[in-house]
Amino acid sequence: MNIAFVVPYVPNKIRTRPYNLIRHLAKAGHTVVVFTVGSGAREEADAAALQAECSKVYFQKLPSWRSALNCLAALPTRVPLQSIYSWDAELARQLTSVLKGINPRFDVVHVEHLRGSQYGRHVASHIPGIPVVWDSVDCISHLFEQAGRNGSTFFGRIVTQFELGRTRRAEAELIRFFDHVLTTSVVDKNALLGLPSANGKPSALSVLPGGVDLDYFHPNPDVQPEPDTLVFSGKMSYHANIAMASHLVREIMPRIWQKRPRVRLIIAGKDPSQSIIEFGENPLIEVTGTVMDIRPFLWGAAVAVVPLVYGAGIQNKIIEAMACGTPVVTNSRALSALHLTPDRDVLVGDDTDSFTAQILRLLETADLRTKVGRAGESYVRKHHNWIRITEQLVDIYKQAAEAKSKRKSIN
Repeated sequence: MNIAFVVPYVPNKIRTRPYNLIRHLAKAGHTVVVFTVGSGAREEADAAALQAECSKVYFQKLPSWRSALNCLAALPTRVPLQSIYSWDAELARQLTSVLKGINPRFDVVHVEHLRGSQYGRHVASHIPGIPVVWDSVDCISHLFEQAGRNGSTFFGRIVTQFELGRTRRAEAELIRFFDHVLTTSVVDKNALLGLPSANGKPSALSVLPGGVDLDYFHPNPDVQPEPDTLVFSGKMSYHANIAMASHLVREIMPRIWQKRPRVRLIIAGKDPSQSIIEFGENPLIEVTGTVMDIRPFLWGAAVAVVPLVYGAGIQNKIIEAMACGTPVVTNSRALSALHLTPDRDVLVGDDTDSFTAQILRLLETADLRTKVGRAGESYVRKHHNWIRITEQLVDIYKQAAEAKSKRKSIN
């Protein structure tokens, strides 16, 4: 198939979903042309690197000040700021110009995230005959609802409340507008379907789970985990991760230290907020900041901890740790997007005391760490293999194209 893949941020190893879908579609023999925007030299370099993984990359610089202007222009309207933040008129022009070209004739346009939805609308209005698949990834209004209740800052709660009504209306419309819609989990699918709308029935919605690069994330028998070390990983400027880290440090770690005073916590991930950086003043807590390779921190930890306060979709930090053979402690919120079996693939604690107890179980029992780590790795290899997920995506593309063709013949 010939696929135009539109992403409102440059795919890379951290932005794992579009990066791996593009790579594996290309490896499977499909022509993948990527359209994307970025604000700095790092993203420009990532776009150049992505060129080696697909047929072609169209990249436009979108400085932060222009994204801010996009949002300012949208303030008096009903348009969500998220949906206009990454809009670039020149990239939209390139997109329609390439799609209208004779060679290759594109079979489908794939548009990722609410931030990319305006490009999908643009395609539909300029080239109505081509099917557009929108990967919403998560239900953003569902995420905002949780952030509004649980956000760690007053500013964050105000922002999410400001966006919530706009985002609900937009998502309710978008799931009826595009030819096919994707989410990463059943929870997000149901949240989208539950949005009120008077505009007819939704389009076809499919769950396309997130995967793990199993060639990259894998156990390392040459590294012996440190028995009293915990790891929490992720992008540390993301509000949901800040909420998790704060809960972990303030509520859970004091209980851990009462029983095992030498336990160390590593908070590993890029762009830590000031509040996260300050946690590093404790000699038992290491805040790494940006790291080139997260795997040594996963291999070197006895336990990976994910005390989800709120969030959406699949928590990549869980399945990446499991792919490395590191046992994970999390809660039922995180399991809602996965099919894990508690006490086999992962340990689960749904309040502060039970979460602490599950961590201590693993720290105190090497055999249990090994058993849970192996079961978790096996689960990921079975359910989160990018090759299988990409095959599922190609089937969805074909369904969308066939449905579009039938509608055209009827009309």
